[in-house]
Amino acid sequence: MFQKKENRPFLIAGPCSAESEEQVLATARGLKDLGIDLFRSGVWKPRTRPGAFEGNGTMALPWLRLVKQETGLKTTIEVANGNQVYEALKHGVDVLWVGARSTVNPFSVQEIADALKGVDIPVLVKNPVNPDLDLWIGAIERIRNAGVTNIGAIHRGFSSYAKSKFRNAPYWEIPIELRRRMPELPLICDNSHICGNREDLLEVAQQALDLNYDGLMTEVHPTPDAAWSDAKQQITPFVYAELVASLIVRRETTDNAEFLENIENLRHKIDEIDLELLNLLSRRMRVAEDIGRYKLRNNIAILQAVRWNEILEKGFVQGRQRGLNDEFIEKFLAAVHNESITHQQAVMHPAVEKEV
Repeated sequence: MFQKKENRPFLIAGPCSAESEEQVLATARGLKDLGIDLFRSGVWKPRTRPGAFEGNGTMALPWLRLVKQETGLKTTIEVANGNQVYEALKHGVDVLWVGARSTVNPFSVQEIADALKGVDIPVLVKNPVNPDLDLWIGAIERIRNAGVTNIGAIHRGFSSYAKSKFRNAPYWEIPIELRRRMPELPLICDNSHICGNREDLLEVAQQALDLNYDGLMTEVHPTPDAAWSDAKQQITPFVYAELVASLIVRRETTDNAEFLENIENLRHKIDEIDLELLNLLSRRMRVAEDIGRYKLRNNIAILQAVRWNEILEKGFVQGRQRGLNDEFIEKFLAAVHNESITHQQAVMHPAVEKEV
């Protein structure tokens, strides 16, 4: 259900929260001719602190039924427990999604899964708040084990203490790894929650499509500045239409013989370079083991913070000279450094290594 079409992604759009019947219908009317596949709206809103608007609850569900009757749009909402699942099903909601705050808690996901047993309604699962791929996959598996056959994943970014222009850090490598492990699973990008602002919505949406995502979930409101929740990241139906029209949908492959031949040659070069890198890393680890033996003989600690800082600073300078950004250099050198420490530990504690 959630796969992209030939020329456009699977589109989910609607307000962050269902504030009133008038607001919900006004948004749906603004979206009905834009080709969206699902109308989203928050009925129950998990908020970080008490006192914030937590949604109109069951009272808002008839408004979504009116959306279907008037516009023909299918609807989707977030559910966080079994009772919410029952209420959504009773009111004819077409698709459910499990939110980030629920995905992080296996007990909550299992309660939702239990409520879905015997009901094969499409379900989308957002990534957990924290960057934990196994939690995300575990939630998907729990829903699948309930008998749900039409499942998709929503990437909405992850909480991070690091300063960033994003509300939730994308950490693209996590959904990329999810796709590697579960290639058949449709993947939707919630660009609104990643950005937390309007200015970067198109950039993030396009990056997701460049990474072969199947669809987008975007928050749309008739008067965003007056929204009761997440006002800064919502856009009007008119702006949303412009955003969708600006997107470039990439093909996964082609039958162009010249492209296929050239890409195969370039990939062969990549494979050769990767092999060279592995050989160099293997040599580096053997040197690290020699250092470990020398430290052992002289009773020197493995971790040398001053030396590690020197490696990093030199790596940043040399990386920039070669067109590599600091974030990549830090991640790469940290992985190499951790592996070197592991090899030195094996040298210093061979008995412990054998027991493991």
